[in-house]
Amino acid sequence: MDFNSTRPIYLQICDEICEKILSGALAPEDRIASVREYGAGIGVNPNTVMRSYEKLTGDGIIYNKRGIGYFVSPDAAEKVLQEQREEFLQNELPGIIRKMQLLGIDPAEVLKA
Repeated sequence: MDFNSTRPIYLQICDEICEKILSGALAPEDRIASVREYGAGIGVNPNTVMRSYEKLTGDGIIYNKRGIGYFVSPDAAEKVLQEQREEFLQNELPGIIRKMQLLGIDPAEVLKA
């Protein structure tokens, strides 16, 4: 995993797990790697992974079966999709539209491309 220095690592881990859910690589009720397994696999402290899992659990995207591990929630894909759409529309799209206006790019050009 290539980490971006402008975004906290625990959020980047959340993003990666959410991307796997949206792509279908992780299906509802799939077990995800333990905190230690995941941390060792990507070379980060297990505490960082735990912080990611806690956030995803709080968001209802994963859940913990005590003593068994973490699993993808049945409605995780819908939650991730809704959350990421809102994030895009509120934070990313305004910048894209502003840049298009500055460059004189018509929305029809974008659709053609």
